[in-house]
Amino acid sequence: MSDAAAPGDAVEAVLEEWRRECPALDFSPISVVGRIMRLSRLWDKAIKDFLAEHGLEPGEFDILSTLRRSGAPYELTAKTFLKSSLVTTGAITLRVDRMAAKDLVTRVPDAADRRSVRIRLTPHGLETIDRVLPLHLANEARLLDSLGADERRHLAGTLAAVLESHGDTPTGTAR
Repeated sequence: MSDAAAPGDAVEAVLEEWRRECPALDFSPISVVGRIMRLSRLWDKAIKDFLAEHGLEPGEFDILSTLRRSGAPYELTAKTFLKSSLVTTGAITLRVDRMAAKDLVTRVPDAADRRSVRIRLTPHGLETIDRVLPLHLANEARLLDSLGADERRHLAGTLAAVLESHGDTPTGTAR
């Protein structure tokens, strides 16, 4: 199978230059890693722009999504967020402060542990995630328009295998 892609693919141009300059080296990893990295940058921007249209930042959307999928009463401890993300306590605190100011979340005392607080979706936060989530999914589907359903399933499986080989687990912990 060739590393070649459609004409105009920037990664293929890089590969051709490297093959010309260092023909003894195997540059095939760039055909995958380079494209994933380019897609990541393009998709990060597309998703960030989409969420900004709805008054949200990606980190805020992540918190709203995490709370929403946790089920009623749509609340979790800050410690739970820290375990499932790669952000610091300070980053979570600042993000929650901003979201509380926008009436998306509120802090409530944890009945089981007086030293802890729980982050809970407000009615406005619940309305926001329920309104934006279907639009977000449609936006992500648009990003994959060039792939058929079978191609998407195959790609998802392949990427899951690569992530697993790097220690990614269901809890979100990576090596």
